[in-house]
Amino acid sequence: MKAMILAAGRGERLRPLTDTIPKPLLQVGEHRLIEYHLFALKKAGVDDVVINLSWLGEQIESHLGDGDNYGVNITYSYETGQALETGGGIYKALPLLEDVSDGAVPFIVTNADVWTDFDYLKLPEQLTGLAHLVMVDNPPQHPHGDFVLDSGLLKNTENTKLTFSGIGVYSPSLFSGVTDTIFPLAPLLREAMSKELVSGEHYRGLWSDIGTAERLQSLDASLQGEHDG
Repeated sequence: MKAMILAAGRGERLRPLTDTIPKPLLQVGEHRLIEYHLFALKKAGVDDVVINLSWLGEQIESHLGDGDNYGVNITYSYETGQALETGGGIYKALPLLEDVSDGAVPFIVTNADVWTDFDYLKLPEQLTGLAHLVMVDNPPQHPHGDFVLDSGLLKNTENTKLTFSGIGVYSPSLFSGVTDTIFPLAPLLREAMSKELVSGEHYRGLWSDIGTAERLQSLDASLQGEHDG
């Protein structure tokens, strides 16, 4: 299974830090944010990783190179001009993610700007539907959550919701019929959910969305404390 790391965002809420450093290269603990994902994907047996780039993307490519230092093969999907949003970014990278012998093979996607101890090895290698999402408890900054997890299926209803972690497995078929180049992923997922084609799991381990300088500093202090201890 191949994987994609979404790393094209501007990181507006982390300015001025992200005026000169792309968000995925911000340091937390001993490593850059994006490096934790590369280590975890390699540990799970993923060899091929696609990273989409836009804002200051050349810094990310310069730092990570071809992935040899991380034991993976990295291919870059550049989004020139306007970033394509989550859905558009994945759609543009599909030719790099699809298996040449079987285009229906699912692939992992994860946001570069989250930190977690989630084990990617636990993700399903095959899907019964079009997507499988890892959900977490609602953090303080997102108290209302995103989707409802009900008997292994995700639904877009008004019941008690969980928050999407940014980690998922997707079938290329999720993007069948797409014609736009710039679009969010959520509408595609909601449409698939209405047909009961999106499964999910509730992860109760460590997870943090690095959306502000305060959350970045808090995570860095926590990881530094673990290392010092």
